[in-house]
Amino acid sequence: MKWSLRLLLFLLLGSITLSAGYAQDSKKDFDPEEQPKLIVGIVVDQMKYDYLTRYWEHYTEDGFKRLVNEGYNFANHHFNYFPTYTGPGHAAIYTGATPSVNGIVGNSWFDRDANRNRYVVEDTSVSTVGGAGAVGQMSPESLLSSTFGDELKKVSSGSKIIGISLKDRGAILPVGHMGNLALWYDDSGGNFVSSTWYTQELPEWVSAFNEQGDARAYSNQTWNTLLPMDQYTNSDPDSSSYEGAFPWEESPVFPHEMAMAQGDSVYWTVKSSPLGNTLVKDLAKRALQNENLGGDESTDLLAISFSSTDYIGHQFGPHSVEIEDTYIRLDRDLADLFATLDEEVGEGNYMVFLTSDHGVVDVPAQLEETGQPGGYFNTNRATQALLNYLTDKYGKQNWIRALSNQQVYLDRELIKQKQIDLEAMQQDIANFLLQFEGVLSTNTAANFATEKYEESLQGMYQRGFQYQRSGDVYIQLKPGWLISSSRTGTTHGSPYTYDTHVPMLMYGWGIPQGGTFKKTVVTQLAPTISELLQIPLPNGSEAKPLIFE
Repeated sequence: MKWSLRLLLFLLLGSITLSAGYAQDSKKDFDPEEQPKLIVGIVVDQMKYDYLTRYWEHYTEDGFKRLVNEGYNFANHHFNYFPTYTGPGHAAIYTGATPSVNGIVGNSWFDRDANRNRYVVEDTSVSTVGGAGAVGQMSPESLLSSTFGDELKKVSSGSKIIGISLKDRGAILPVGHMGNLALWYDDSGGNFVSSTWYTQELPEWVSAFNEQGDARAYSNQTWNTLLPMDQYTNSDPDSSSYEGAFPWEESPVFPHEMAMAQGDSVYWTVKSSPLGNTLVKDLAKRALQNENLGGDESTDLLAISFSSTDYIGHQFGPHSVEIEDTYIRLDRDLADLFATLDEEVGEGNYMVFLTSDHGVVDVPAQLEETGQPGGYFNTNRATQALLNYLTDKYGKQNWIRALSNQQVYLDRELIKQKQIDLEAMQQDIANFLLQFEGVLSTNTAANFATEKYEESLQGMYQRGFQYQRSGDVYIQLKPGWLISSSRTGTTHGSPYTYDTHVPMLMYGWGIPQGGTFKKTVVTQLAPTISELLQIPLPNGSEAKPLIFE
């Protein structure tokens, strides 16, 4: 491929230094005149790095290719912790910290004090704005460390920080605690909503956007391939037993008649088609224009998270025509967004980064049937056997409070009352679970709290461990294995490269042209942005900026 040859030539010729926008002196005072007018952070939910190269021939020159050919490509970029989910991914990207520090240990986790699962951005102390019910009772309250946007606001109160996504967590976590506005999609009514954490009422331009009824119009469309079907040579055949069909379909094949959805699914289907990304892009353009982002002396931040890629990937899998078509269409949406940025802010006045919150595993059923390693872990069987084991060894009690994120949460208070050694019970459970098919290894909270695992897979689990929010025993599955009851579609969450290897593209103000194959990790982005902006590092950051060689 042309861009790969260009990158190889670049590496052979030597290195270049970061342009004048890079602050070599971290003590230099913040000077608005030496800053970009706008930072645009783009997270493509569930984007494997492979999607950048696999569909390259179908991309335009003005979308993904513009970022690669004119910007900087960190081609060996990875997440360095478990679990690789949406909430932790967005938090790590913008805080420069792993879950062990920023506290976002999952999309949800068992709250020991409340004795229930806690959703990552739930906050019952705030109210919905622009909608009804609990859809807007969300905030960054659970985020334990600052984002680079928070640090920007501290030194530049005039900076605007806005987050937009179909998912609440994809809009809220990137803008941190001091964001001006976060907007997410309410699929019960087809509108974008917010919470009183940010505002008491929606800005007029958001209300006007909702009143246009784009979500309803999109939900009535037929999703067919953008290109002729015979050009989708990078995917499996359209008819596949590994894909999940929409509820109204007999089989998961094109065309998908989105207007066939009924009841509560009417607006939900928008999220599960490429038009969900288009809806987010359209709202982002409105934000640019109506909030005058990049229009004054203060650097602004627009955080955009495209979520339809994730919904579609879960349903159809990473080798489907649907996912290929989705990325071809997203490329066009990106080109349109970049053209608007050129017009509204001016080329060279803004900086863009594009990355992902996690990758995805091939459908395990397909791996099994093609003779590759993979399978499904039988949670019910393992749980029942574990309960019987604990009863036999420790007596009949409710020793287990929850199972979440491949972790066993024990009743620590009960164990203390019964004068049982907690660490010994944790180790007993860890040893017992090793017998089950699909389990590679296990480990305990006691070990994660005291040992130092560095760069091993156990180190990735440790960097995702936070004592108050994480479980007592971790289960590490073998590569290609999932906890799932469905043999169609797929998911993510592991410490393996198919879930950790994602794009990291940077373009625009202060960014040189080039790339590297050296390994980089997700926590390096936030300190890089901070150094470029000459602002304090996020307070939980590992403070290891990316190197532009």
